[in-house]
Formats: sequence, C-alpha cells, structure tokens
Amino acid sequence: MRKVSIFIPTGHKFRLHPKGHKSRQAAQLSFIPQGHKFRLSRLAAQLSFILLAILAIVNSFSSSAQAAAEIPLSQGQTLYVPVYSHIYAGNREQPILLTVTLSIRNIDSKHAITISSVDYHETKGAFLKKYVDKKVVLKPFETTRFIIPQKDKSGGSGANFLVEWHSEKAVNPPLVESVMIGAGGQQGISFTSRGQVITTAN
Repeated sequence: MRKVSIFIPTGHKFRLHPKGHKSRQAAQLSFIPQGHKFRLSRLAAQLSFILLAILAIVNSFSSSAQAAAEIPLSQGQTLYVPVYSHIYAGNREQPILLTVTLSIRNIDSKHAITISSVDYHETKGAFLKKYVDKKVVLKPFETTRFIIPQKDKSGGSGANFLVEWHSEKAVNPPLVESVMIGAGGQQGISFTSRGQVITTAN
C-alpha cells in the first residue's frame, strides 16, 4: 500500500470530504485560517460585555429611581402598637410580668414631627391611661419613650398603644415600636413589636 504524507500548517484546520463526494479526487482538504474565527469570537465577547455593563447601569438607575419613588411620605398617622404587660408560660399558663418601653423615633432628616396623643388600652380595649398631656415635638432623628413598669399588669397580654402624630411637611413616618423585657425563673425574656398604621392624614 502506498503511503501518503499530508502537511498541515500550524493554526489551520482541515476538513476531509466524505466518501462519494462529487469530486475528481477521492479526498480534498479545506484549509480555514483560525485567526479570523478567533478575532470574531473575541469581538463578540467584548460587545457582549459592553452590552451587559450598559444594562447593569440602566437597571441601577432604574432601581434607585423606583426606590426613591416608593418612599411613603406622610403628614400624619394614627398607629396601633401591640404591647404585652405579661405573657404566659408553661402548661399551667403562669404569667410572666414584663416591663414595656414604647419607642417613637423621628427618622426624617429634615423636618420635625409632633406627637399629639399616646393612649394606653387594656386587653378588652378599654382606655387605661393618657401618656401625653402636652404635645411632644421630635426634631430630626430625635427619639422619645414611654414606660409601663413591670409591676403594672393592668394592660394584660393584649394591651396596646394608640399613637397619633402630625407634621407641617410631608415626612418619612416615624418608627414606632414596643420593647418587652422580663424574667421567668432562670431565663430572661425580651421581644419587640412594630406599630401598624390604621389611619393616615393624607
């Protein structure tokens, strides 16, 4: 059998046409310079990277604008704040008395807010105590608090505060939450509860 030597230049591919190909020769070699394909692939990758970068920038601006538009400004609200003067533990439902702290934080950076009412109600909804006799003005980032001592169990496990506030300007609504802390046996107990808006001025 006669041997045939084929020289293939570096950086080229060859394609062997299948048997029966309409050609005078039994086999043909097609040389395709790989350099052209490499350059096209690299250009496509660069274009893809640039496109992804542009899309990321556009999405970033869009998300920032959407977040800014979704900030719920208000000129006043009434909030319901769940609190617990005691909770129950064990199979015999032993009450654990708690100290309650109602915290009201003005989180607006430019404008003051006025706390006009803080009323305490017991489990069945009956009014117990008015905590604000004079309006309380909170400057930007200022906080005030109201305390129910541990020995006061009149509110029960379903107690609540109704908090009313207002502002001359539309502001970021204050952060209103209650913090409960107590001890049962050798264990300490603490948890928080966030206020829920029930009416709004605008």
